[in-house]
Amino acid sequence: MPFYERGPVRIHYAEMGSGFPLMVIPGGGLNSTIAGLDVAPGHPFNAMKEFSNKFRCIAADLRNAVNGQSSGPLEIDRPWDSFTDDHIGLMDHLGIKRFMVLGYCIGQPFIWNLIKRAGDRVVAAVLTQPSGYRPEMPTQFYDNNMKGWGPDFAKKRPEYTMEKVSAFLTNMYTKNADFVFTVTRDFVRNCKTPILVAPDDVPPHPYKVAMEVAILAPNSQVTLYPWKLSPDTVPLAVRHIRMFLQANRPAVAAQAQSMGQRAAAD
Repeated sequence: MPFYERGPVRIHYAEMGSGFPLMVIPGGGLNSTIAGLDVAPGHPFNAMKEFSNKFRCIAADLRNAVNGQSSGPLEIDRPWDSFTDDHIGLMDHLGIKRFMVLGYCIGQPFIWNLIKRAGDRVVAAVLTQPSGYRPEMPTQFYDNNMKGWGPDFAKKRPEYTMEKVSAFLTNMYTKNADFVFTVTRDFVRNCKTPILVAPDDVPPHPYKVAMEVAILAPNSQVTLYPWKLSPDTVPLAVRHIRMFLQANRPAVAAQAQSMGQRAAAD
């Protein structure tokens, strides 16, 4: 699989299929990798495989995921933006101007940051098992990463001490400890991007936040819930996602809008 390089940043990515571009952001928190898409139950379906028959699917190992092949500086003062730099940079590297995006788990704050920084490029977004802030568990992401990601990362990259890891996670998860971490409720309320939410309800993926996003976003849809409990319901959610993506491909969406305008005129 190829690499995209920008200065000290080296991003390992994969492509599958053809058609309108669909960025896929794997779950797994700071250990998000392409290989993780095949690992259940974190990924009830592999979006790369499900949608590559209609879309050009693109995924990457997250910068500094311990079991991934992407690497770069630990940007302590701008954690979320450093990852968004990688997402936007990869699309630039591939010559892709506009794209759709599907993200699992940590993909929610990444997607909102993408829309905040490059909203004209994000045609539509799917928030699958979206992560968010739980006031009853205010430090869960900091604590989980200090145990499950930080020590292994510090061993792999000894130039970064656990003190630096702690500062990075503090800026990422506790300084803006609310909602989806990267944007405000007002931002979501004013966002016109089509959004599909596939809710979950485990500690890192609060149902309340997922539904708040769906209610606030003016152009949103929600899949059935719960959808991960049986082999029969996962395909229904995947079908809804597929229909949403196909309906929001620019050519299809423009045709539907034109037909709607003609019908209104008649």
